[in-house]
Amino acid sequence: MQKISRFDIINRLKDLLADGNVDRVLGWKKGEFRYDVTPHVFTSAQELEADFVWGDFCGANFSKYLIKETAKSDKKVAVLLKPCDTYSFNQLLTEHRFDREKVYAVGVACDGMADIFKIKKITGDGISDIKENGEDLDVYTIYDEKPVKIKKTDVLSERCLSCKSKKHAAYDELLGGDGDVLDSNRFDEVAKIEAMTEEERYAFWQGELSRCIRCNACRDVCPACTCEKCVFDNPNSGMENKSPANEFEEKLFHIIRAFHVAGRCTDCGECSRVCPQRIPLHLLNRKFIKDINAFYGEYQAGEVVGSRAPLVDFDKEDVEPKNAVGKEDK
Repeated sequence: MQKISRFDIINRLKDLLADGNVDRVLGWKKGEFRYDVTPHVFTSAQELEADFVWGDFCGANFSKYLIKETAKSDKKVAVLLKPCDTYSFNQLLTEHRFDREKVYAVGVACDGMADIFKIKKITGDGISDIKENGEDLDVYTIYDEKPVKIKKTDVLSERCLSCKSKKHAAYDELLGGDGDVLDSNRFDEVAKIEAMTEEERYAFWQGELSRCIRCNACRDVCPACTCEKCVFDNPNSGMENKSPANEFEEKLFHIIRAFHVAGRCTDCGECSRVCPQRIPLHLLNRKFIKDINAFYGEYQAGEVVGSRAPLVDFDKEDVEPKNAVGKEDK
C-alpha cells in the first residue's frame, strides 16, 4: 500500500475545488501542537495549504460530521476517509442519515495512528514538537534540545494494533491505494475479560468506569449515536446529564450506550480515542460484537450499505434466548 503525502493530498483537493466538483473539504487542521489535530471544513486552496495536515495524529473519523454538513448545502462536500472510517460511512448510509449524492468520498491509505498518551508515558509532558523520521518519531520536549526517538510501532493506538481492515469499504476515489481485510486480533482483550470470575470482571469495570467524568465525549463522537435528542439530555427522562449520584448511575450511562449501538457499532474506536480518562470503552462494544458473531454468525456493521444487522433481522436458525445464556454470555 503506497503511503500518500500531505502534498499529494492537498494538490488533489485543490483540483476538486478548482473543478467545481465540491465547494468544501472536510479534513484535518493543525492545532497549537503537532499532535493537536482537529476536524475542519476547508473552503479554499489557500486554507488547505496553510492549515491542512496529514500524519500520525489524524485519527478523527469524519463520517458523523456528514450528517450536519450535508444538510447545510446542496453542493457536494469532499470528505477524507481512512479505511476504518468507511465502515461508519456505510453504516450511516444504511440508516439514511445523510445524502450520498452530496458527498465525494476520498479514501486515503493509512498505516496506523500514534497515541499521544503512549508517547507521553515515554517522554512525560512538555512536548513541544513531534516530527516524523522514517519509521520513527522524533519527540521534542521543553526539557531537552535533543529529541527522544520513538518507534512509531511502539506507540500505535490500540485500535490500530487490532485493525480489522486496511481495505476501504466505500469511496469515490482512492489516494495511496488500498489494502486488505485483516485477520484481526481485536477480540483477544475481550476474551481475557470473559475468562475472569464475576468478581474480577466487576472489579475491572468498577475501576474503569469509576473514572468517568460524564463529559459525553464518547457519545458526541460516536458515529452510531446520532439521535437528535439524547435521553441523557432530556430533563424529563430522569437520566439527564449529571454527575453520578451512586455506583449504579455511574455505570448506567455506558451500559445504555453499549446496548444502544449493539449491532450497529463498526468498532471504529472513536469512543476510547477521545476519552480524557482513558477508559477502554471500545471493549464493551467489542463484547457485544463478539457475542453477535457467536450467536448469529459473522457480521461486520458497515461492510455493505443496506445490510441488515442480526438484531433487526430474523432467521429461523436464530439462536433461542435460553440457548444464548452460556459461557459466551459473561
